[in-house]
Amino acid sequence: MCIVAFAWQVLADMPLCLISNRDEFYYRPTAELQLWQQGGILAGRDLASGGTWMGVTQKGRWAIITNFRNGADKTEYATSRGHIIQAFLESEQTPIRFAQALELRQREYAGFNLFIGDRQQAVYMSNRGEAPQLLPKGVYVVSNGLMSDDWMKTRHLRKRFTQEFLPMLQQQLPAEDVQHAAWDILEDERKVIPSLLPETGISAEMEELLSSTFIQSPVYGTRCSNFLTMSDKQWRWLEKNQQGAAKGKIVAMDWPIQK
Repeated sequence: MCIVAFAWQVLADMPLCLISNRDEFYYRPTAELQLWQQGGILAGRDLASGGTWMGVTQKGRWAIITNFRNGADKTEYATSRGHIIQAFLESEQTPIRFAQALELRQREYAGFNLFIGDRQQAVYMSNRGEAPQLLPKGVYVVSNGLMSDDWMKTRHLRKRFTQEFLPMLQQQLPAEDVQHAAWDILEDERKVIPSLLPETGISAEMEELLSSTFIQSPVYGTRCSNFLTMSDKQWRWLEKNQQGAAKGKIVAMDWPIQK
């Protein structure tokens, strides 16, 4: 998962509204959005290392992770970041307590940004420079740097999310129009000019390739796009496949939230 924008406790009757793209190597095997047979989790699945990049539960727990990019880090980690999401969703700990416990062993993992929450609490942390912190209501956008990093990529998505997308939800426009807007924003291929690119230890050419919201290359790119909302009663999750023969396929899931 490489970029996410979400509104937390901003919209009436919708505590969470989230859009995101998952970027990954095309060869990495993946299962589409589904109800897991064990654990009471709704999520896609990484079939290479297990776990997932984003998921929710019927109890109202939710989690999403992005990689922290550091081209200079050549360490091989035995642990998979995808298992962090699964572990939180299966846990009974509050989000902040889970994050604080994770902080004690955070160096076991490659770099990540993590957002976890339930119906009352949202938490952010990164194992590359941000301690666990409760999030006040607001809009949050993160790609592959810290939440405090001001990348043009995240700045651009924030602008479109706050100025185009959220007003459509507030105006209660038809669901089809809102969905079309979500995909239009997430499929934006505009690149950042070289002088405004971050320096993350990779080549300038690769930085430019990764600077758009939607990424395409011969071997790596956006695998799926997501539009997720939480109401008082249910989850609504749309996952759009962005790769291969199934490109354009949308899996739609409505899942009641237990009180």
